[in-house]
Amino acid sequence: MRAVNAWLTVAVAAIGLALLAAGCTPKPESAQPDSGDEQPFLTIATGGASGPYDLIGGALAKVYHTQLGYKTAVRSSDGSVENVHLLESDKADVAFAMSDVASFALGGLESFQASGPAVHVKSIAGLYLNYVQIVTLKDRDIRSVYDLKGKRVGVGAPNSGVEVNARMILNEHGIAYKDIRPEYLSYAEAIEQLKNNAIDAAFVTSGLPNSAVLDLQATHDVAIVPILPEDIEKLTKRFAFFEKAQLPPGIYQNDEAIPTVAIRNILLVRSGMGDEQVYRLTKTFFENLDALQAAHEAAKQIDRQTAGKELVVPLHPGAAKYYAELARPQGQTP
Repeated sequence: MRAVNAWLTVAVAAIGLALLAAGCTPKPESAQPDSGDEQPFLTIATGGASGPYDLIGGALAKVYHTQLGYKTAVRSSDGSVENVHLLESDKADVAFAMSDVASFALGGLESFQASGPAVHVKSIAGLYLNYVQIVTLKDRDIRSVYDLKGKRVGVGAPNSGVEVNARMILNEHGIAYKDIRPEYLSYAEAIEQLKNNAIDAAFVTSGLPNSAVLDLQATHDVAIVPILPEDIEKLTKRFAFFEKAQLPPGIYQNDEAIPTVAIRNILLVRSGMGDEQVYRLTKTFFENLDALQAAHEAAKQIDRQTAGKELVVPLHPGAAKYYAELARPQGQTP
């Protein structure tokens, strides 16, 4: 037995030396390369299974696999806050997030007070708007945000962008969590709880339309709680990432447009990823918008001409290279 063990030791050592000599020392796929290296495996952090992040992220993973040959994985999550933490801890390479959360992450504010400012994230592109949709049922007689006092309210999953802006919107209306019965639920969970009469309303901040809300209206009379124009004015003045918006007539069961606020989504990337790789990721993203639009209608709002402008998180140099090329007249070289 000792002779066999000795033989195995010599054989393993010989193989290792041969690999070193050939420059073929294997690296685990999970290891993150230094900036500038090509990374063959990409993890894309998305959101809840019923939301646009997950649908668009799944389509993007397929695009990166078929067009660029990367091994890709989609990591469903609780949303924006968790996604930033995943990038910061090298557990994701590309991630979706809302601008408010990204802004707080850079400043170490709100949900990032304990962890401190995010320093390893950059932007690839501005995406579509997430509309704040405060969903209830017509028989609950909730006609304004102020009527949420004393009610059971789904405020979003823990570590989600939904929960962050739900808290901000409630605070601007003079409502703290102690004034309601907050339930920390994902889109799908909140809609299920509305169906079961376990909650009275839910914040669903996403692109339009949200599939969970469409599912709810198939069996119930849905109502969307408006944000009053004077309150929208206060929100947009205090927080630069909020935009005045409307839910268009007929998007759910509404005859008229419903006033609300919206927040721009952004696609983030680990700052340590190589410039040329991020350039290819950005270019391939925009060259395959049709595949993303087929996954979810919200992706139709993505505009390559404005996607690199006015972002709360600075562009990755690789993404900046793509937008610089896009801005040059055709045929002109740098």
